[in-house]
Amino acid sequence: MSSSGPTGFLGRSSSSNANMRGLVQFIADLRNARARELEEKRINKELANIRQKFKDGNLSGYHKKKYVCKLLYIYILGWNVDFGHLEAVNLISATKYSEKQIGYLAMTLFLHEKHELLHLVVNSIRKDLLDHNELFNCLALHAIANVGGREMGEALSPEVHRLLISPTSKAFVKKKAALTLLRLYRKHPGIVQPQWAERIISLMDDLDLGVGLSVTSLVMALAQDNPEQYKGACAKAAGRLKRIVVDGEYSPDYLYYKVPCPWIQVKLLRLLQYFPPSEDSHVRGMIRDSLQKTLDLALETNKNVQQNNAQNAVLFEAINLIIHLDTEHALMQQISSRLGRFIQSRETNVRYLGLEAMTHLAARADTLDPIKQHQEVIIGSLKDRDISVRRKGLDLLYSMCDSSNARPIVSELLHYLQNADFAIREEMVLKIAILTEKYATDVQWYVDISLRLIAMAGDHVSDEVWQRVIQIISNNEELQVYAAQNILQYCKQDHCHETLVKIGAYILGEFGHLIAEERGCSPIEQFLALQNKLPACGSSTRGMILSCFIKYVNLFPEIKPQLINVFSVYSHTLDPELQQRAYEYLTLANMPTDDLLRTVCDEMPPFPERESALLSRLHQKHSRTSDKRTWVVGGKDANADVAELTMAKQGGLRRTFTVNNQPNGAATNGNSAASDLAGLDMSNVGPAEAKALKTPNLASAAHLSPNWERGFNRLLLRADGVLYEDGQLQVGVRSEYRGQMACLILYFTNKTPALISSFTTTLDLDEAEKGNLTWDIKGLPETAIAQGAQAQQVIMFEAKRVFERSPTIRISYLAGALQALTLKLPVTVHKFMDPAELSAEDFFKRWKQIGAAPREAQQIFGLTKTGGEREITETFVRNVVEGFRWGVLNGVDPNSKNFVGASVVHTSEGGKYGCLLRLEPNYQTQMVRLTIRATDESLPPVLLKLMQDRIAKGVSTVVQERYVPPTMSEISDAFRNVMVTTSSR
Repeated sequence: MSSSGPTGFLGRSSSSNANMRGLVQFIADLRNARARELEEKRINKELANIRQKFKDGNLSGYHKKKYVCKLLYIYILGWNVDFGHLEAVNLISATKYSEKQIGYLAMTLFLHEKHELLHLVVNSIRKDLLDHNELFNCLALHAIANVGGREMGEALSPEVHRLLISPTSKAFVKKKAALTLLRLYRKHPGIVQPQWAERIISLMDDLDLGVGLSVTSLVMALAQDNPEQYKGACAKAAGRLKRIVVDGEYSPDYLYYKVPCPWIQVKLLRLLQYFPPSEDSHVRGMIRDSLQKTLDLALETNKNVQQNNAQNAVLFEAINLIIHLDTEHALMQQISSRLGRFIQSRETNVRYLGLEAMTHLAARADTLDPIKQHQEVIIGSLKDRDISVRRKGLDLLYSMCDSSNARPIVSELLHYLQNADFAIREEMVLKIAILTEKYATDVQWYVDISLRLIAMAGDHVSDEVWQRVIQIISNNEELQVYAAQNILQYCKQDHCHETLVKIGAYILGEFGHLIAEERGCSPIEQFLALQNKLPACGSSTRGMILSCFIKYVNLFPEIKPQLINVFSVYSHTLDPELQQRAYEYLTLANMPTDDLLRTVCDEMPPFPERESALLSRLHQKHSRTSDKRTWVVGGKDANADVAELTMAKQGGLRRTFTVNNQPNGAATNGNSAASDLAGLDMSNVGPAEAKALKTPNLASAAHLSPNWERGFNRLLLRADGVLYEDGQLQVGVRSEYRGQMACLILYFTNKTPALISSFTTTLDLDEAEKGNLTWDIKGLPETAIAQGAQAQQVIMFEAKRVFERSPTIRISYLAGALQALTLKLPVTVHKFMDPAELSAEDFFKRWKQIGAAPREAQQIFGLTKTGGEREITETFVRNVVEGFRWGVLNGVDPNSKNFVGASVVHTSEGGKYGCLLRLEPNYQTQMVRLTIRATDESLPPVLLKLMQDRIAKGVSTVVQERYVPPTMSEISDAFRNVMVTTSSR
């Protein structure tokens, strides 16, 4: 008794404790139920009172607001208040801010974008958007951003855009308008109109950094989908970044722990990654200076956690931009050494960002040697305590893998797979499968790793993986025997995963006869290995095994009775699909002749080429982020192939292996490696090709501004003058040409009585001419031009070959509203000509040597406009000939009224071309015959058209020139400095 006493006492004590806990819980439940009952009674009473108040009417605005606030509280508690929705909507049309505020608050809580009452408030919201009260504007913008759907967005987006671009809108209204447009665009991209692009980009220069931040967020989203349409944002972002980081142009309010405006810095650096490296040296210089300053600031050690976080955010985005540009080799060397320290940092966030940046580097770098130095540290990151760091370590190992380190990396990944988190096992299996296929150099390694991977991963092997293994084995004869032997050994094991059984059923059915004579691989052993797996497999696997057995009937007649017995058993199964399959196979096997059986069981043909299902499934995991990535995980080869980036690549299924474990050369693991990754997609459904409407290029010659021709035609014959002038802006040009090089300086004068802001210029040239004429912008104009002030832009042109069309320039600026001009620059092929002196004998000798067509162009023409206002005179013709830089040869033509000239056209790639001219005017009939011959057949038609267009316009009796340009010494000095800088580079 004494020995059992304590035990019995403890047992009773434990039981009584449990009973006590149950009693306490029961009492608590009673109290909660009672409280809920009292709450429901009180709420029903209050709702009845409010309903009666609304029904009686004659409520003041204050009482309406009070009762709607009560309804809001009751709604938040989880009770239904549908009868109050209409009363809340009516509050939106109130005139007092406090009442309107409660109305909008209730609307955003009660309604959603599909609610039937939402269309009733559209007009009230539009009225508030058009109101001069900024607070009403903000309430309306909040409502649109929260509950606005497609219909509301399409109806109200023009008013939101108007608030964004209006010069009278306050800064806080512009910020909310930009973010509202961003919200609408993310829901329904078609709401933002293409013609808004130029105006939205101009707001990136807003003096208020908050507006600039909000607009930059909007431009980031738009530029991801329309990079060509928003390419003007690249120069804007570079300029703003330089002003913040290098020039220190920011207010003290935006200094966050000694880091100036870290949020807008990060967004500007990210925005620049959506565009290819700029071709303008001035823009590249601004980006280079900003990045170098950022790297220098990061060297300073700080103990403040907030400052470190802000600085690291900017630093790693700068590193990503340096990697993306891939042109600043000095900066690349700096970041390579720093990333090695970052991935060993004690801070988890720094390790994560360091691994991500190094993965980006592996996707862009020409050599992986700097990354391979840290291979042990990277492999160690797979054991990090933070799963996000482990995932980034896996991405980096996948990206840094090549033919030299593939085997150790795959081995480490397989070893880690046994203990990996379930959240990343499927991704690991995909990456191991891709690396194994991509860098396999012999039969045994590929088959061993693939089957071992499937055996270890089990349920985490997606269908794409095992189907791809079957595809590779079926399309490569050297794999078939070894694969059949190995898969049979796996199927003989007691514990064999169902995925391996599927592979075994297909491989043994197709290639089992190749190993039937070998020891341990006889037909009966193959049959027994698969038959033992039938009871434990799923329906689809059983169907594959039955299909394998019908092929055995054709291949191995000696085991036909056993096979027929299996078909007979499964012809009575409850599964209708298996029952039909087994019955059909049984009928085939019992036919008197084997002709139909042989036809049905003929060897499967090689799989057709299809897109990579493995790669597409892998990249889907990185495509669900809010910001599109400018690179993909997978090394330089994957990122260099545009087709793989868009996942529309069609690769070959054929692989070549060597038995002696030696690579086949560069073709195996080099350029063709990515093309070997065409995966298996049983549904064979490819991505649909979206046909987006092409946005018009406003900087092209198709959108020239009115009255552009006057200045252009005048400057065809001069080196300087006024290109364009109106009541707000004057555009002057100074130019100098030396051989194939040209320096053009544009002067922009503000004629308005106020400041011109967000001044932007964009150059454009027809696609067919971009290889013939290139330019480099040496200096951009200031974004703000004061009243009466002047800004200039320096552009260097190089004629590489003969070109026909002139470049155009798009000028946009804010002068109250957005103003825009598109002008044609007076840069034509004749500007690159130098006059030549020839004697009469040399002229006629070369004239005959060149010969007629195709090296000759001739045309007879007259004035385009008749009526006596314009005419062709000898002085005018001489000015045109000399203005086109022909060397006039006097005394060569027997007719003294005719003009004969010679010149040399300079190009950098085509060389020098000799040109000869004969112009025969008839001043009485006002007709001209023009003949041009050149040593290159593409040149005469171009020169003929230029001169014909100019001469056909004739000369007027009134010529005005009001532009007073800078001195010639200024243009000569500028040209000399630019030429020295270019030659030194």
